[in-house]
Amino acid sequence: MLLAIDVGNTNVTLGVFEGEGLRATWRFATDVNKLGDEYGILMLKLLEHEGIRSGDIGEAVVACVVPDLEPTFEGLCERYFGVRPLPVGTGVRTGLRILYDAPRDVGADRVADAVAAIHLYGTPLVVVDLGTATVFDAISKEGDYLGGAIAPGLGIAAEALYQRAAKLYRVELTRPKTAIGRNTVAAIQSGMVFGYVGLIEGIVARFKDELGDGAKVIGTGGYAELIAKETSVIDVVNPDLTLEGLRIIHQLSKTQG
Repeated sequence: MLLAIDVGNTNVTLGVFEGEGLRATWRFATDVNKLGDEYGILMLKLLEHEGIRSGDIGEAVVACVVPDLEPTFEGLCERYFGVRPLPVGTGVRTGLRILYDAPRDVGADRVADAVAAIHLYGTPLVVVDLGTATVFDAISKEGDYLGGAIAPGLGIAAEALYQRAAKLYRVELTRPKTAIGRNTVAAIQSGMVFGYVGLIEGIVARFKDELGDGAKVIGTGGYAELIAKETSVIDVVNPDLTLEGLRIIHQLSKTQG
């Protein structure tokens, strides 16, 4: 079995693959102060709950956008699963030509998203990852990674609003009944949810002007389902896109030497 680990700024996502099939996934909070042993024991218990033993894991691949945690997760893979993981980064074969001005600046999760989207949906593409940040990635019809756009994530924007406005308070980020909020809760929900729908529709439209109208739009990340229900511009929601990309990159690294 292959253990795929996506270490994000807010959450760590795990996936276990049997061949090309994703057997199980888990998600827990990212904490830079947590020790490798704490993460390792947590992961063992999560796998055990699904009937997966540490010895069942034969390979691992890690994408990490939190530099302080890179050695933590690489070390725990060796200690608790007895495997040396493939860290997705500079020098790893992905099959993706990156035309960013500074290719090393493209996060491992963005690379994995692009690789998976190309393999699963064809090109040209726009990938919208609605997580800690709201990230847009553009892939040309030739399969090249062109670049993208980055905006604050829905959760970050909401938190900033609560912190900077004395009379506003935290609300559940769900769809309000109407765009015109008739109380503070509904007004905040409208501004956040429908506001981000407008953001996504606007940037996707601009991307399509440059890529061509035939570009398919793939949504992923924690807020993808919420936003996709309110707009027709997102063609497919795939919550496991990054994990699928890690699996594909791992397979490419094996077949290409």
